[in-house]
Amino acid sequence: MEILESYDLTRCPHSAAQLAGCDPKTVRRYVALRDAGGGDPLRVRTAPRPKLIDAFLPKVEELVDASKAKIRADKVHERLVSMGFTGTERTTRRAVREAKIAWRAGRRRTYRPWVPEPGLWLQFDWGDGPRIDGRKTYLFCAWLAWSRFRVVIPVYDQTMGTLIACLDATLRRLGGVPAYLLGDNAKTVTVEHVAGVAVRHPTVVAAGRHYGATVHSCEPFDPESKGGVEATVRVAKADLVPTETNLRGQYATFAELMTACEQWCEHINARTHRETGAAPVDRLAVERGHLHVLPADPHTAALGEERLVNDDQTVRVGSVRYSTPSGHVGTRVWCRTVGEELAIVAMTPAGTVEIARHLLSTPGNPRILDEHYPHHPGGNHPRPPRPRARSKAEADFLAIGDGAHAWLVEAAATGTSRVRAKMARAVEFATILDAARVDQALGLAAAAGRFDDADLGAILDHLATRGEPGDLVRVDETYSVQPGTASWERFGR
Repeated sequence: MEILESYDLTRCPHSAAQLAGCDPKTVRRYVALRDAGGGDPLRVRTAPRPKLIDAFLPKVEELVDASKAKIRADKVHERLVSMGFTGTERTTRRAVREAKIAWRAGRRRTYRPWVPEPGLWLQFDWGDGPRIDGRKTYLFCAWLAWSRFRVVIPVYDQTMGTLIACLDATLRRLGGVPAYLLGDNAKTVTVEHVAGVAVRHPTVVAAGRHYGATVHSCEPFDPESKGGVEATVRVAKADLVPTETNLRGQYATFAELMTACEQWCEHINARTHRETGAAPVDRLAVERGHLHVLPADPHTAALGEERLVNDDQTVRVGSVRYSTPSGHVGTRVWCRTVGEELAIVAMTPAGTVEIARHLLSTPGNPRILDEHYPHHPGGNHPRPPRPRARSKAEADFLAIGDGAHAWLVEAAATGTSRVRAKMARAVEFATILDAARVDQALGLAAAAGRFDDADLGAILDHLATRGEPGDLVRVDETYSVQPGTASWERFGR
């Protein structure tokens, strides 16, 4: 502009060149270009100089087009060298780069800006979580499109029951149901593709019908069709999974991971979103007015995997038996993993109720709770016999009291002979004497291990003459009246 200004002032190329500090030929060229309407002189370029690779550019374009811009420049250089190219690899890299840019320019994917509406779309996907005690975990991530509200739930598996349970928990955290649920092409959502059409899993369709939402699948191998939840998965993994970047320590328990996910959701949803200029939790309060009403009861698939309660009041999950309370034998229950525990839910007149919860176990180590078997205490230990009368004589003896029951059990355990005769003798004593005193004597005899013919009478005489007994002494070798050899130990000392 200074050159043109100098020429307009002097109307002489030589004088204008002296004022602008350039050659007069430059002044004449710029003035001629302006008079011809050539535009900016700085954009006018002379013909490029010939290069060594010019003769090989058609081959470069051919390789780039055949590989759909995937081929590396070093592989292109190897082929050009074999064809007689003598230039450097740097020259080849520049040519390959320009060829790829030109190839992509005519095939670039264009997008129409997606403007979400409130109450329409909820996207969900899975991400790899941290390992806890060597066990792999997963992160269920959901993203409500309009409000940008995010939900992350840690789980141990990606089964159908876990998926429906996570969706149910997400919808209850949102406070309503959107019109569409968009998921990935996992087998729990899409069974197969026929002519490019996704075939939904019947269980997830039934779950969507229960909640009043339509389940959709994204385009296969196209993360951009659900970019919102993909970003949620990426950010959640970067913040929650321990790496050298975030310097987060390992989780000791699954409960710590759950707490970390809840804290992360509270933080990320309370932060102002760059796109909307508002916090997602504030926009969720507005979007709740556009969501459908959430059913009071969850879908049965959300309760877990269906199991039949066996005759021994147990269900088998993962080759491990877990006990259930009485009253559910022969009925269907639902088992679902909740962190490090197994929750067992049954359908009752009051609705779905959790009836038992066990710590997860491994095959060969069943989880059996004694409170589920109140009439069978003791677990695997030998059960004490319960005397039940089968004749009038047995009924008369057992009618004496608890002492008679204890005497019969102990006498049978020690192999006492003539048990029936001694029982009849006790009934005679109970008829003549006080039945309560005879019952006390039988209890003392059982505790002391005295089951001879005269022992019951001796105990009754002792109670009648000397009253209540003192310290109870059980007959054994310590109190034997047989002569021993203890006195010989001091002989000869």
